[in-house]
Amino acid sequence: MEKYIKRPQYTNFLRNWKDKNIIKVISGVRRSGKSTLLTMFQEELRESGIRDDQIHNINFESRKYRKISNIDELENLLYKRMDLTKMNYVFLDEIERIPEFEKVVDSLFVEKNVDVYITGSNAYFLSSELATLLSGRYVELSILPLSFEEFVRWQRENRPDRRYFSLAMHYQKYLKSSFPFTLILEKDEDITTYLEGIYSTVLVKDVATKHDIADIANLERINQFLFSVIGSMISTNKIKNTLASNGLSLSPLTVDKYVSALEAGLLFYPVCKYNVRGKRLLAREEKLYAVDIGLRNIILPDANEDAGHILENIIFLELLRRKRHVYVGKYDEYEIDFVTVNTDDSLEFYQVALTTLDEKTLERELRPLQKLNNSYPKFLLTLDEINPNANYEGIRKINALEWLLDVSLD
Repeated sequence: MEKYIKRPQYTNFLRNWKDKNIIKVISGVRRSGKSTLLTMFQEELRESGIRDDQIHNINFESRKYRKISNIDELENLLYKRMDLTKMNYVFLDEIERIPEFEKVVDSLFVEKNVDVYITGSNAYFLSSELATLLSGRYVELSILPLSFEEFVRWQRENRPDRRYFSLAMHYQKYLKSSFPFTLILEKDEDITTYLEGIYSTVLVKDVATKHDIADIANLERINQFLFSVIGSMISTNKIKNTLASNGLSLSPLTVDKYVSALEAGLLFYPVCKYNVRGKRLLAREEKLYAVDIGLRNIILPDANEDAGHILENIIFLELLRRKRHVYVGKYDEYEIDFVTVNTDDSLEFYQVALTTLDEKTLERELRPLQKLNNSYPKFLLTLDEINPNANYEGIRKINALEWLLDVSLD
């Protein structure tokens, strides 16, 4: 059984930026694989001839470094270890625990023979102060839990009994969780216990503590509501009114603060509306998608009932991995599930549906794409196994699971 799952998209990023005079910032929700990625990259460095005394790895989640509490102690430790006549590779994992850590990072950056890599589990660890101080000096890699392709590849290579699973069977397994460690957990109850630990840690450490939220009970209520409406348009007023109907009265400012904190903890990703005709973003409302469907399963009693939005969530996360920007599309009165803006500013359009075997459903899903007066690629992704791939006057219908594996694009 493989010790680590290969994640070439991420390791290639580190290889590409290695030895370049720029800080490498790796962000992602807890347990998404940041530390493992650094470990694999450090092994690559050793295999390429880099000596152990040139690699300096400090994981601030480890008790080994619990006594380092400020930037002076951190600087003393690092400069005591480094020989600046040689190339040094410095990895500071979960560095956000150290107040004003950006000053140390900036100090390391100006050294001639230091290559710096830092990680954090909160979207705001690249605060405005850090971004200003390091402006133009860093590149960011955002890590997500496992993609469907990574999940299936590992299962096929390491689970002989699952090597010949259908994609539909793999998909059902994948929905239990996409966090890497769950690959080695056989029992559903073990997966649940593990996810409960992640959820509690993120909610307390990365959300409540970092944003000075004392009312954990109301924070959890809002969190549960957001998990229940993935893929639906929401607004502060909608959240406030829904909570009020259940006897919970919170001000709009409090609701905004809690939602922003949950997004910063990387439990949710917000998606804005994009006006296709005017090529501009629209304010007011947005959709939220969950970082992992498994977390949703442990929070909602009827988590599996909304299969359409669950598939939409999976597709969104994959688009986030592949594309530069992802938005919800608006074209006149029509809504398009996703519009992506690529590096060359070209667009792609995606509709997502569980099935379009019913003629009326097919017509409804095709209509927004048919109204678009452009030649950009348009896709309809479904779980249909009957006639899974078709072409409707330039609109490509593709089986969503094949698309997730990139099979249809080979």
